[in-house]
Amino acid sequence: MNNNVILRSAGREFEKHIAHEPGMPILSIRNLTVNYGEVIALDNINLELQEGDRLAVVGPNGAGKSTLLKAIAGLLKPSGGTIQIAGHEPYGHLCIAYIPQRSLVDWTFPVTVANVVMMGRTGRLGLMRWPGENDRNIVRLALAKVHLEGLADRQIGQLSGGQQQRMFIAQALAQHAELMLMDEPFSGLDNPSQEELFGILDDLRQEKVTVMIALHDLKMASERFDKALILNHRQLAFGSPAQVFREDILQDAYSGKLQVLPASEGITAFDDTCCGGEGHPHA
Repeated sequence: MNNNVILRSAGREFEKHIAHEPGMPILSIRNLTVNYGEVIALDNINLELQEGDRLAVVGPNGAGKSTLLKAIAGLLKPSGGTIQIAGHEPYGHLCIAYIPQRSLVDWTFPVTVANVVMMGRTGRLGLMRWPGENDRNIVRLALAKVHLEGLADRQIGQLSGGQQQRMFIAQALAQHAELMLMDEPFSGLDNPSQEELFGILDDLRQEKVTVMIALHDLKMASERFDKALILNHRQLAFGSPAQVFREDILQDAYSGKLQVLPASEGITAFDDTCCGGEGHPHA
């Protein structure tokens, strides 16, 4: 694992910050295509998000969910189409925070929680500037918002999975992120940790932070998100959960490998493609 995953915010430190165009959506994607050589990872993706939206990106393994987040973050260059953040291309925007899957992070890296959160200040400090008292105050406030103020000096590998996710949210808060892109943040977390994370996301909604999350849990996506994107390299549906979580759309996305049963509210889907072939309830 490359330690640059932890240091991802530092990659934009010398780029010019791009101002937002008033009245423009925080995220607008038109006809987006991303290729890996001859392989089409994403084909003709179209969506628009406003400030404070919470979007679930769902689909089977390998559907292109991580690729979509990386393209929006400016880490991958589209093969076609456009991505705009408040009216501009994603490159140079300090308002975007990308939080990768925890499995991609080297948790043995000798850095403290406070150090990682301070990395969120890198792009705003500029060339050859050291953090000042204002930056340290911002880091302390960010840690307090995610309930990690007592763990500031702890090495990151000593945190639980939920604490690790909250640390990266604190980094995004220190960065003053307005668009947060989170890749499988709930994976491996117990129910109390998931609820604590949702509590923080609810607070972010009040601050008009837009959150886009890739996840597998269809039940969570249908119950806890304003909007959902169903993806399998191409866009199968985008809209409210009531609009997109339909049996025909889900069967199309999962290539007929879902067992869909009626439920008192909506449907229950069992995905045969995960959990070693065992049926796993999703929605």
